[in-house]
Amino acid sequence: MTYLSAVLMGILQGVAEFLPISSSGHLALFQRFFAVENYEETQMFFTVLLHLGTLLSVCVYYWRDIWDMIREFFALLVSGFERKGRRERGTVPPARRMVLLIVVATLPLFAILPIKDVVEEIMGNAVFVSVALIATGFILFFSDRMARGRKDARNATVTDALLVGCAQALGTLPGISRSGSTISAGMLRGFDRGFAVRFSFLMSLPAVLGANILTLVDVVKEGAIDSSMLPVFLIGAVVAAVVGYFAIRLVNLLTNKGKFGAFAYYCWAMGTVSLVANFVVK
Repeated sequence: MTYLSAVLMGILQGVAEFLPISSSGHLALFQRFFAVENYEETQMFFTVLLHLGTLLSVCVYYWRDIWDMIREFFALLVSGFERKGRRERGTVPPARRMVLLIVVATLPLFAILPIKDVVEEIMGNAVFVSVALIATGFILFFSDRMARGRKDARNATVTDALLVGCAQALGTLPGISRSGSTISAGMLRGFDRGFAVRFSFLMSLPAVLGANILTLVDVVKEGAIDSSMLPVFLIGAVVAAVVGYFAIRLVNLLTNKGKFGAFAYYCWAMGTVSLVANFVVK
């Protein structure tokens, strides 16, 4: 893998991780049609670094929210999950409720663990990825046609978080956009559009971190880390972090303007072209 390939894949990861067009699907298609040299042997470790890069961009963009949630998390532990001597639910700090909602939204991912190997194998199936991208297009197309909601961290329910978490589990499939499916699910449940985006990206932190820790463990066990390629990989991760930061800003802007569904046309085009190309390119 060259520096140019690493930079291109970093840009691809940074853009596709947050724009609702599926980063895993695009990386799989990039591998399939551009035949990156030695990518098969190095993809797991490099993919981990790319995702950690975009994870960093979330932390930078939402650092105030994350700091508030960290403080409330420890306050929650100290209080023993009390409601205040038995204080009213409505007075629970929004950041504390956000922590609980994210914990609930993360639970459906545990259902994916038994089939993790199957999901990873699908990455190599360009036909599945192409069809999934087309399906993502339909999810996005209908998202902008939902009524604007008003729910936020103060009044979103456990059921809301659980259903958005199920959308996140679905988003582990390559070609199905994690951000697209979770933001759309949030809007379907009546979330304020800005909150739907914020919740989607913040709930990705434990999900992405946990998934990459598991992948990193597998990489270490298999001895698939090539230290000589580390500078190349790190360049890709840095590019993914920088591009990812600006991609988050763009998603917030377009969602607030009701233009989130515009990405549907790109997903339909990309899915159709790659589907046709899969039967042409050998």
